[in-house]
Amino acid sequence: MNIKLYIQYEGTRYRGWQRQKLTDQTIQGKLEKILSRQFGRDIEIYGSGRTDAGVHARCQVANFHLKKEEAERFGGNFGDLAEMLNEYLPEDIAVLRAQEASERFHSRLNVCRKTYVYRIWNSQIPNVFERRYVWQMAEPLNIEAMRQAAEVLCGEHDFAAFCGNPKMKKSTVRTIYSIQIEQLGPEVRLSFTGSGFLQNMVRILTGTLVETGSGMRSAEEMTEILKSKDRQRAGMKMPSQGLTLWEVNYD
Repeated sequence: MNIKLYIQYEGTRYRGWQRQKLTDQTIQGKLEKILSRQFGRDIEIYGSGRTDAGVHARCQVANFHLKKEEAERFGGNFGDLAEMLNEYLPEDIAVLRAQEASERFHSRLNVCRKTYVYRIWNSQIPNVFERRYVWQMAEPLNIEAMRQAAEVLCGEHDFAAFCGNPKMKKSTVRTIYSIQIEQLGPEVRLSFTGSGFLQNMVRILTGTLVETGSGMRSAEEMTEILKSKDRQRAGMKMPSQGLTLWEVNYD
């Protein structure tokens, strides 16, 4: 039986979503350890994507398979499965919901669109209580210039210049459906919705837009950066703590 999980986590102290050999401080690793212990066998869980070290998730989606007799333990009430996981998970990871999915469902392969949010605290006075979830920047940003640059980046493009993996062999073509930039008091919030994102892509896009908002770049440069396919032409990679996987959508 295929089980679908909706998961929330604060990524501050983790090395990202993906299981790693040299550390147990990953989200996937924590979940698999509990599931494998509870069912007495190795269980592999598949996430909708690999969030980087320090990145948070408001709603990550994952799936894994149970044998028929294992699933019968819950009598069709997979809310009990979510409760079991939450009992053993650390306080910065939570399963929001567990439910049966079709056997063909795969949390990564079936994604239609994802939304990531990057939060910037744009004030000379730091936000002490939100410091784990925002990037602090004292210099004021030109929001309109950032929006103009964001318009150029929307659509289907080769985003090789915004990819953090120089050895990427697969296609670097992605579609960005929208980039919304909101001024919420001192907070500048950038929301990226797309078909999928390359390694570090949202953080590099954000860094490029921040440099535009700081007057270091012009919106017109975005077209040339895309055409160049050169990582060195794009902006800085923003720190991870400001980034949150916000939503994952399926048909």
